[in-house]
Amino acid sequence: MTSDFDRLDLDSHALRVVRAVADHGSITQAAVALGYSQPAISQHLKRLEARLGMPVVTRAGRGVRLTEAGRVLARHAGTVTTALDAAAGELADLRGLRSGRVRLAAFPSASATIVPRLLGTMGGAHPGVRITYAEAEPPEAVSAVRKQSADLAITFSYPGDRVDPHRESARGLAVVPVWRDEMLIVLPAGHPLADSAAVDLADLAGESWIAGCPRCRGHLLELTDARDFVPRIAYETDNFVAVMSMVAEGVGVALVPSLAVGSAARTAGVVVRPTVNHDHRTINLVGAAGSDQVPAIAATAAALLALDASDWDLRTV
Repeated sequence: MTSDFDRLDLDSHALRVVRAVADHGSITQAAVALGYSQPAISQHLKRLEARLGMPVVTRAGRGVRLTEAGRVLARHAGTVTTALDAAAGELADLRGLRSGRVRLAAFPSASATIVPRLLGTMGGAHPGVRITYAEAEPPEAVSAVRKQSADLAITFSYPGDRVDPHRESARGLAVVPVWRDEMLIVLPAGHPLADSAAVDLADLAGESWIAGCPRCRGHLLELTDARDFVPRIAYETDNFVAVMSMVAEGVGVALVPSLAVGSAARTAGVVVRPTVNHDHRTINLVGAAGSDQVPAIAATAAALLALDASDWDLRTV
């Protein structure tokens, strides 16, 4: 015997709407995320509730929250819409990638180096593929892929990082190490170690330091702890141009990734040297499991992997 629920018509638009409401907590923000009008989202929900015979959302202050039925739909929406996107992607592949969309996220120093080259490469090879870009530090970028608000993320990780976002928070995602990004010491041109081929961090124990983002600062502390000293961090800024200018003025030294050096303007009065231990971080590409079956995403990932890393002094992992 066939029940009413066996005949439910759960279309993909309705599932995407429910998932967007779950992610954003409001109909207004769900509409912005999906590119719909707010009335259109409300109509989708009303039609869905009429088919189900039960509410999907309920008011909660200025926003909305999902009912139990809504939570059931949201839990399955990701799997269903990913499968549908993969099917649509395969059809796009048959059309020669003349359509498709890829949502990309990456950290700030990649915005000035890797991302422009990737966008230019994809624009030349696949002009029909639309790529949108949002800047995000690795934890937020990994979270965006998990929440399906980004398709691919370019991230970085440090060896031994106790809060590495590519561990528990990336469980179930595809994480591909792409490049090795050397950590470099930035010194004033007149510094006694400026002519060294490589610098031992221990020889800078008495210096004032300029530190960057919290994870970069944490990596600096781990490296200096291994060299038996605690750095005197006098200044903190995520702006690598500012770091270079401060070092040029002789107010401190800094440890920065080579990609960050490539993203900053050339600054007179500084020298850049590797560390004696060849300290580094890893540049990763993060995507949802199975997303490589969506041709536009696969083509973007392939274009990234094919970029010439020597443009930014990166080494292939």
